[in-house]
Amino acid sequence: MDIQAKDRIFRFSKTLTLLYLSTDKNDNSINYFKAIFKEIIYLDNEVDIFKKFNENEISILITDTEIPNLDVFTLISTIRQINPKIISIIYSHNDEKETFIKAISCGVNGYLSKPLDENQFLAILNKFIETEKTKVDTFFLKKQYDAIVDENTIVSKTDKHGIITFANENFCKSSEYSSEELIGKSHNIVRHPENPKELFKDLWQTIKVKKEPWTGVLKNLSKSGKPYFIKTTIKPVFDLNGEIVEYISVRSNVNTVMSDKKQLIEKINENGLHLLILIQIEDFDILDKFYNMLIVDKIEKIFGFNLLTYLPNSYIFDTIYYLGNGQFALLTEFFDFLATHTNINDYLSSFVKNVKESRLIVDEIEYDLNVIVSYSFGREHLYEDSKCGLDEAIKKSEIVKYSNDFSIKEQIEAKKNMEIIKMVKIALENYNVISYFQPIINNKTKQIEKYESLVRIVDENGNILSPHSFLEISKKGNYYNKITHRVLENSFKILKQISTKISINLSSLDIEKEETRTKLYQLLDEYESDRNRVIFELLEDENVKDFKIIKNFIRKVKSMGVMIAIDDFGSGYSNFERLLEFNPDILKIDGKLIKNIVNDIYSRNIVETIVTFTKKQNIITIAEFVENEEIFNILDELGVDYSQGYYFGKPKNMNLI
Repeated sequence: MDIQAKDRIFRFSKTLTLLYLSTDKNDNSINYFKAIFKEIIYLDNEVDIFKKFNENEISILITDTEIPNLDVFTLISTIRQINPKIISIIYSHNDEKETFIKAISCGVNGYLSKPLDENQFLAILNKFIETEKTKVDTFFLKKQYDAIVDENTIVSKTDKHGIITFANENFCKSSEYSSEELIGKSHNIVRHPENPKELFKDLWQTIKVKKEPWTGVLKNLSKSGKPYFIKTTIKPVFDLNGEIVEYISVRSNVNTVMSDKKQLIEKINENGLHLLILIQIEDFDILDKFYNMLIVDKIEKIFGFNLLTYLPNSYIFDTIYYLGNGQFALLTEFFDFLATHTNINDYLSSFVKNVKESRLIVDEIEYDLNVIVSYSFGREHLYEDSKCGLDEAIKKSEIVKYSNDFSIKEQIEAKKNMEIIKMVKIALENYNVISYFQPIINNKTKQIEKYESLVRIVDENGNILSPHSFLEISKKGNYYNKITHRVLENSFKILKQISTKISINLSSLDIEKEETRTKLYQLLDEYESDRNRVIFELLEDENVKDFKIIKNFIRKVKSMGVMIAIDDFGSGYSNFERLLEFNPDILKIDGKLIKNIVNDIYSRNIVETIVTFTKKQNIITIAEFVENEEIFNILDELGVDYSQGYYFGKPKNMNLI
């Protein structure tokens, strides 16, 4: 068989799904079938045969005759009744005459003997192609036609004067006019008055004078007054003399043609200078948690459908890219946008305002949506820049963010973070994660009764680094737990050198980690006689995942004699209800309140309220950031029990061995 004939057969076979029945363990032909068919479904028993037929569009059946508990000839007859067009081939070692007769009687298309003879196999396929050529050609033509005119395509025809002579069903659906209302009218019936006059001047110049196709985006108005956008191609139709006899227009509704991130990246990577706009529905994560998945999906789709209607009229984008999680993108040639002399910041600010002032209706319920926008232009790192800019805008609660070169800034930040992670790793390996201890003073006796354990790192140059320079980054690099364990070891070890209590900071992240809880229990058992001198100071954290774990931990350690303190009480997240749940022994008053207490009556009133409450609940109070005598005197007057700050002593290393 010549190469051209093979190519023709392979083009045909690549459109087919094969169901292959065989129990031959040494069958090497399966790899050949995989190479020439679109898809192959392999079975070695009869159990799932009809299930596979129902789930897949199977075009060809190849089967051995030796399938246990299965009469393959009855099977072929049954399947041909279900699908008369299926190609069926027997492929077997069995070459007995009786088997041939059965195969012919059940109507198989061919019989192959093992091992596979490629020419014989291709000859069977070729015979089928010739027999079914008309059907196959029709199939391919239909596939091509369906690809061109899909369910979203809007088609109309006009005479040479622009009067509508034909409108398909999709035209009627999108415009909300019936075909009777459209035919005999000009397209002005659906034209939005906000379309620039220059646009139509260019349109008629192209199709009527130049006699060339015109492509662009038009803003239309439905019968009910709803604006929508269509990407339009209008082409003149000529008679034998080259004169225009009519125009045919093929359109797609821009709002429903929403591409994905992959298509966006591919488009960006094309040569040219682009403008990219990223749009994020604000607080979408909250929306996603508050409503069910079906409602959120509808909100996204309807917002995407209406997105272009929120844009100012000075420029209309022809493609919306849906990126998931309430995020969308708009992309255009930068110079096309520049030619409109539109100020990008004013343009996007108007867009944000239009979204804010609109109402999104889903299942008769109104939703107020806000958006955050970032934009960048250029040839390289366009998506990365805009994405980093959008993250920054969300973090800083900005509405519109220019984000060129933001990815470079992020790379610099990432490099800096990696250097910190490396420094932490080296410090852990060299036991340079150490603890400093700051004294806590009894306000009545002015004697040290407690120390707070504070983590420090000694870098390779001998510099002492405080936690703000490495702790948050360590969480992202998975070194946070190791630091916590080292601090716990240091803190418990100091109990042998001092007679006072030790206060150890714990976050919800620490307590929720089973590994850290186990470490704590081990240390409490090891230092059983000193448990009554241990205070666990719980750091306020809005990201508590499991309050039950926290409460159970508190209950257990308190039963072992450990005291519980709540840190930074009086800050934004602290509340009295939490106190009742955690049942603390000590409250550490937020340092921001203490620092301002001399000149800020509001801070003083809050501290006074906290002290009054704690006295009634028999809870001890500690004030942090006591920097001078004036602050101390006010706290003592208000009845605060303990003070901690530079006025009484800075954190210091107790020379742990």
